[in-house]
Amino acid sequence: MRNRFKIFAALMVVVVAVTSCSKDLNLKPTNDITADVVYATPAGYKGALAKVYGSFAQTGNGGAGSGDLGGIDAGTSDFFRLYFGAQELSTDEAVCAWLGDPGVSEIDQMNWSSTNLMLQGLYTRSIYQITLANEFIRESTDAKLASRNISGNDATEIKYYVAEARFLRAFQYWVLLDLYGNPPFLTEADNIGKDLPKQTTRAALFSYVESELKALETLLKDPRTNEYGRADKAAAWALLARLYLNAQVYTGTEHNADAITYANKVIGAGYTLHSQYKNLFLADNDLNNPETIFAIAYDGVKTQNYGGATYLINAAVNADMKPAEFGVPNGGWGGNRTRQNLPNKFTNANDKRAMFFGEKREVDDLATFTDGLAVTKFKNITQSGATAPSVGGTFCSMDIPLFRLAEMYMIYAEATARGGSGGVEATAIQYLNNLRVRAYGNTSGNVNSLVLNDLIDEYSREFYWEGHRRTDLVRFGKFTDASYVWPYKGGVKAGRGVETYRNLYPIPSTDVIANPNLKQNPGY
Repeated sequence: MRNRFKIFAALMVVVVAVTSCSKDLNLKPTNDITADVVYATPAGYKGALAKVYGSFAQTGNGGAGSGDLGGIDAGTSDFFRLYFGAQELSTDEAVCAWLGDPGVSEIDQMNWSSTNLMLQGLYTRSIYQITLANEFIRESTDAKLASRNISGNDATEIKYYVAEARFLRAFQYWVLLDLYGNPPFLTEADNIGKDLPKQTTRAALFSYVESELKALETLLKDPRTNEYGRADKAAAWALLARLYLNAQVYTGTEHNADAITYANKVIGAGYTLHSQYKNLFLADNDLNNPETIFAIAYDGVKTQNYGGATYLINAAVNADMKPAEFGVPNGGWGGNRTRQNLPNKFTNANDKRAMFFGEKREVDDLATFTDGLAVTKFKNITQSGATAPSVGGTFCSMDIPLFRLAEMYMIYAEATARGGSGGVEATAIQYLNNLRVRAYGNTSGNVNSLVLNDLIDEYSREFYWEGHRRTDLVRFGKFTDASYVWPYKGGVKAGRGVETYRNLYPIPSTDVIANPNLKQNPGY
């Protein structure tokens, strides 16, 4: 077990209410604790870094119910809750019954506009974390450290902190690249508070994220040597592999050979598949877990919020499912469940990844939780069967993996199937079969050939509800296309194709209005 990075001990460096994202990237601290106080000691730097990480797992500085972002309910402003909405509720894998919640119905039915609050919230959350990273990097130059009499091993360690802040910034710029395409762009080198941010292009942002991650190859700590919950070289390699796999979508030019190269780097870094798939999604999945490369850490006692693991578990459970068996005895909100496409992909009854509850697969009524099977994959229960500590019997401690070794196996296989040089078909098949042997418990599900069109279903079986689906469907040309539909795709019960411009989400209208440098994505 690696030491766990205590994000809940963060110093509150920046306290802001974000309303216009075009100004977020220029924000200065508005509280009375100045940078010279916060960054006066090495401990202060680590606390400030914790705040950068904490923007993943906390919605604000005051626990559940507090929010860093203006214009959106604090309970819904957690990064992964918003990311889940954009990446899963818009697809064949999930649907939400809470049609009265702002933005949900439009995401469920793929008819969102540039005023959708969920999409605005995700965009804002990503930019907020970029803002925190920029400020941290700005305060960590050699000159700043020298002026604060920080030197030697302390200064060396802070350099690792800077590399991690750059990784978090690169990750959030990748989120914006993938979902929104052409966001505003600033780094620590830009002047604060003078000019409104300029808009970047998707191709330029691809190049920036690529260059940042490649620079971090020599600056981050070696794989599996950092505290748990902090980024290392393997996290940068994993994001590069994902970036390169989607390069055709982002730039019009494939980078499959590069995807293979960086997937190989992670595969060779000492990670192994967890022996039990189900244990990847339990409350103690930070312990003895050889597969997860980088995760968002949640704690049901010390970092409560209504998103993240708490949302993922509670929204998938209702009272009839006995919430106590999921580690949330006072929870169970009855919101998210599957569309029938997802359980229908599990054609082999021995596939232990199929973790569903219910009787009716078909979604006839969007607002009825029991239309569609519930997902029982995620639990606030430990491997021993104990309920994890939880404030109020609702908040959860399961960490959410952003990168797993299994994805690197899949990236290697897909990039090889797409003709990437350096990929070996026999190796790709072996990686696929490694996942299948774990899923089936034997070799009965093994494949002996590499078929590109089969991989999109394997992604769904392995990664459902982990925030991958929209990106995968776009890459395979199935997100908007009429050749593949699901219930209420395009707003009709039988499903239909939608406009191709919906492969990219809109820049929030509030930002376009506030910043004349921004142009809306086509179609919105």
